[in-house]
This record gives sequence, C-alpha cells and structure tokens, in this order.
Amino acid sequence: MEKEPFVLSKKLDHVAFIMDGNGRWATSRGLPRYLGHKEACNRIIELFEVCREFRIKYMSFFAFSTENWNRPQEEIDHLMDYLELFFKKEIDYLDSVGTRIVVSGDLTRIREKTRGVCYESIERTKNNKKWVINVCLNYGGRDEIVRAARQAARLAKENQLDPASLDEKSFRDFFWVPDLPDVDLLIRTSGEERISNYMLYQCAYSEFVFTGVRWPDFKRDAFVACLKEYQRRDRRFGGLTNE
Repeated sequence: MEKEPFVLSKKLDHVAFIMDGNGRWATSRGLPRYLGHKEACNRIIELFEVCREFRIKYMSFFAFSTENWNRPQEEIDHLMDYLELFFKKEIDYLDSVGTRIVVSGDLTRIREKTRGVCYESIERTKNNKKWVINVCLNYGGRDEIVRAARQAARLAKENQLDPASLDEKSFRDFFWVPDLPDVDLLIRTSGEERISNYMLYQCAYSEFVFTGVRWPDFKRDAFVACLKEYQRRDRRFGGLTNE
C-alpha cells in the first residue's frame, strides 16, 4: 500500500540553507574540493522545485561568507565561476516562473564579472513576485547588523531619523533585502550544528534542522525529511504551548 503524500500544513514562508560539506563531498571521492561546489549548484534548482511544490515563497542560500575569503584563491575563483554559470544557465527559467533574484551581502569585493552577472539577474527579475531566491554572497550576519546601525546613526546625525522612532520593524529597512521575512526554517547540511554568523537577526525564532547529509547529496527526499521535522515542531514564539 502506497504511503499518503506528505502535506506541509504548518506555515512556512522562508527557508534558509547553509550549504555545507561541498569540499568534503569532493575529497571523499578523490576529487578536487572545487568540484564539490560545482555539484552544489546543481542542487539549487532541484530544491527550488520542492519549495514551489510546497508553496515556500522565500529561499535563502548561503553561497559565500565574509569569512570565506580565508580559503585558497583557486577555490574562491572556481566558486565564482560556478555562480556565474548557474545564473547564465538558469535565469531564463527562473524569470519565466516569476522568481525575483536578490542578493544579501557586500558585492563590492566580489570580482567584477561575477558582480555584473548578479546585478543583471537582480535587474531582470526585479518585478517578479511569485518566488524569491536570496543569494547570500560575501555575507555575514554581524556585518549586516553593524552596517544597518551605521546607516541609522548617520541619518540620525543628519536629522533625517528620530532614534526614538526606530523599532525592530523599521530597523530592517537598513538590511540588504528589507522585505525578506524572518526565517521559519534554517537547514544546515553535513553534520555541523551551528549557524556560522548567518542571518542572525532574521533567525531569532527560526526552527533549526541539522542533517548529516552533505549538500551535494541533499536532494528532494532529504529536504522533505527536514520539512517533516519542521512540521513536528511546536512554534510558540515565547508564548504557551497549544497542547
């Protein structure tokens, strides 16, 4: 007898991924680390389709952190190559199904060619409203908060902002992508159980799911298993249980 298909009944607007384990996936197969990043890009569209299936509008992918500059330059260059290739290969499809591409992070340090591809994708899809893919590139959660605080302080100094009027909602106006909702579910692959300076403000009440599956192997079944775990959680937001 076939099992009934899984139905996601709990509200889930925004899922964020920490795509960990790419290098280890490659080296365990006797391959250069950078080929793990190449395979990692193949998972994005596959998981995007799962999000569409379950009507999850917002997806954030931690592509490159402010700390990743400490990695070998060759690995960084390959990662940027694959990011460019992903957009060139998939942008027509993503645009056709109503996806808006946004980027969280400081692109000024990213090499010019990659930066240009990102800006082109953002501009082309800026009016799409059905789905949102947020690429976190040269991104750090602390950096985002400090950057926002500096902007707010500058406006206050110029008498363009009353500090007393600043609240949690209006503070988000200074974030990289102000209209991103809080993260409902954060998934980290490859067994590590930390969030590594990722979307600190937005994850205040997120549910965390840590899986031992390495990102290049994180396919539909592994994602659905995380969604099932999320569905079992009792999200109280500081209140009392409903049980």
